[in-house]
Amino acid sequence: MRVGVAAGHPSTAQAGAEILSAGGSAVDAAVAMMLVGCAAETIFTGLNGGGFATCYDAATREVRCFDFFVAVPGLDGTSPGAGRAIEVSFVGQPMPYEIGPATVAVPGVPAGAHHLWRRYGRLPWTDVVAPGLAASYGTPFPRTHAVLLPVIEPAMRVGDGVGVYSRPDGSLLQAGDRLWHPDHHRAYELLAEDPAAFYTGAYADALVQSVADGGAISHEDLAAYRVREHAARTVEFHGSTVHARGTDLDDVLATLAVAADAVTGDPHTDPASALGLVAALRAPDRRSDTTNVVAVDAEGNGCALTTSLGLGSGVWVPGFGVHLNSMLGEGELIRGRLQPGVRMGSMMSPLAVLDADRRLVGVAGAAGGSRIRSALVQVLVQVLRGVPPQEAIDGPRLNALPGLVRFEPGFAPDVLAAVAAAGDEVAVTGQRDPYFGGVSALSTLGGGADPRRSGGVVLL
Repeated sequence: MRVGVAAGHPSTAQAGAEILSAGGSAVDAAVAMMLVGCAAETIFTGLNGGGFATCYDAATREVRCFDFFVAVPGLDGTSPGAGRAIEVSFVGQPMPYEIGPATVAVPGVPAGAHHLWRRYGRLPWTDVVAPGLAASYGTPFPRTHAVLLPVIEPAMRVGDGVGVYSRPDGSLLQAGDRLWHPDHHRAYELLAEDPAAFYTGAYADALVQSVADGGAISHEDLAAYRVREHAARTVEFHGSTVHARGTDLDDVLATLAVAADAVTGDPHTDPASALGLVAALRAPDRRSDTTNVVAVDAEGNGCALTTSLGLGSGVWVPGFGVHLNSMLGEGELIRGRLQPGVRMGSMMSPLAVLDADRRLVGVAGAAGGSRIRSALVQVLVQVLRGVPPQEAIDGPRLNALPGLVRFEPGFAPDVLAAVAAAGDEVAVTGQRDPYFGGVSALSTLGGGADPRRSGGVVLL
C-alpha cells in the first residue's frame, strides 16, 4: 500500500500528511483530517456532526468499524417541536428540508475523534487536535464549495452563518475567501483540553441552552452518548474482500456484489455493463451533505472515515462558533419511528479492502447522501480491477433514479442510447457535478481525491 492521505479539501489532506510525517498512525491522520474538515468544510461537516470509521490494524490484520453517528434526543421525556421548512434545488429538483432547534440530534464527532485516538493513536492528543485548531482561524474557501453555497444558502446563511458565509459587502463567499467563525477556536481549545466537556461540561451546557426553544437535547442525552464498535461485514469481489459496516441504509456491500457480476466491462463505453450498473444502482433521489477522509501509514494500517452535519440547522452554539446538525430534519434518514437514544440511520459506508492474505490493498469512502453508494460502487468496480484511484475517481458517473438516469459527460453515445431504449429518461449534465458524490481512496496503485469536491491527495 502507498503511504498517504486523501480528503475532500486540500487543507484537510495536507494536515493528514503532516501528521503521518510526524510519526502519527493512520488513525491519528484520519482524526486530524476529520477535525480540520470540521473547520474547513463546514458546508458538509462540523464538530456537532456524526460519522463512521472503518479501520485496519496491520499487526492483527483485523478490520473494525466505529459508529459515532448522531443519536435521537429525548431521554428526559422532551419531544422536539416543529422544524422550520426550507427548500433547496439540487440539479434542478426542489427538495424540502427542515432546520431549527427541533432538527438537532445528539452529536458524535467529539466522542468519535477521542475514541478512535485512544484505540489506535500514537501521537499526543493535543498534537492530533492542533491542525483543526489552526484551521479554525481560517482556511481558503474552495471553488466547488463556492459553487454549491448558493444552492444551500437557505440552511447556511442563518444565525451566525450570515457572517460566516458572507463577504463584508453582504455577498456570498467566493473561491479563495477566508472561511472562519471568530469563536470557533474556543471549541478546539476545549476539545484539546477536555473532550468530555462536549458531553458533560461547558460546551454541553451551551449546546443544551442553544436548542432550548423547540429542541429536545438534554444533559441526559449528551451524558448517555457512547461510540459503538463492531466487526466489519464483508463481500467478495474478484479475489479481494471488501469490509464495511454493512448496516448503511443503501447497502453498499450488497450492491457491490450485484455489480461484480453485472458490470463485466467498462460502463462508460459498454452498453451491457452500463445497463447492469443502472440496474444495480437504481434508487430514489435524496440529499445529504457529507465528507470523507482516508489514510494509510508506513506500517500498513489504514482508516476510512466519513462524517456529516446534514444541511445544518441554522443554530450555532454561543461562545464556541459551532453550527449544529440538522439530522432530524433530513427526511431521507428517517425510515421509521424515532426512539430517544437510538442511532439514526445513514448512507455512509467507509470501507477497507483486503487481499487473500488479509493484507490491506485499499481504503475508500464517499460523500453525497444517496450518491454515496453510487459513487463508491462505480469507483470500486474500476479500482478493484486495476484502475488507479485518481483515474477511477475522475471518470464520469451516472445516478440511476426511478425512470431517470442522470449522466455526467463522457459516456459513449451507444451507452446513452441503450439506456434510453430500455425505457429510462436520459439527462446529461453540462459538467462534473458535486451531486454525483465525492470519493477519496488509496490503493496499491496510488491515491485519489474527488475534483467534484476540490479534494486533495498527498502520497509520502
